[in-house]
Amino acid sequence: MTTESNESEETLLAHLSGWFRQRPTSMEYWDLLVTDERAIWCFVGESFKSMLLRADTGERGRREIAAGTPERALTLSERNFAVPLDSLGSIHVREGSRFRRESAIVTWREDGEPTSFELYRTKSSDSKVGDIESLRNDSRLSHVDIDIETRGLF
Repeated sequence: MTTESNESEETLLAHLSGWFRQRPTSMEYWDLLVTDERAIWCFVGESFKSMLLRADTGERGRREIAAGTPERALTLSERNFAVPLDSLGSIHVREGSRFRRESAIVTWREDGEPTSFELYRTKSSDSKVGDIESLRNDSRLSHVDIDIETRGLF
């Protein structure tokens, strides 16, 4: 009797692309895949503050992720990691405006401890509020507190 891999059975619910994370010496570019089993954080590039280092805004990595499976995306960088869907606690999105970038904070429990990841939208990226709203309406994420803060005038 043979057992088939679950890899092909995993369903992609959302590909949240075009985010960055501010670090002390660089900007890290990330994509987030949400499947029916897990959230997969995908590191796609890094731009250093030093003018001597070449910027990698992650466009090549984003294309690879979009063309592959969630399992393949997880293997593209040693920085990539997955969080089981049942460990997710919240997704808080603050819609962008003319003067501020859209942001997202995702929290989960890891080894019993709360963990979070804060990201900001890149300038060239479209808003992901619609994608987040679709996750809020998905019964597989009913245990996740998904909050969307809409923008004011500024």
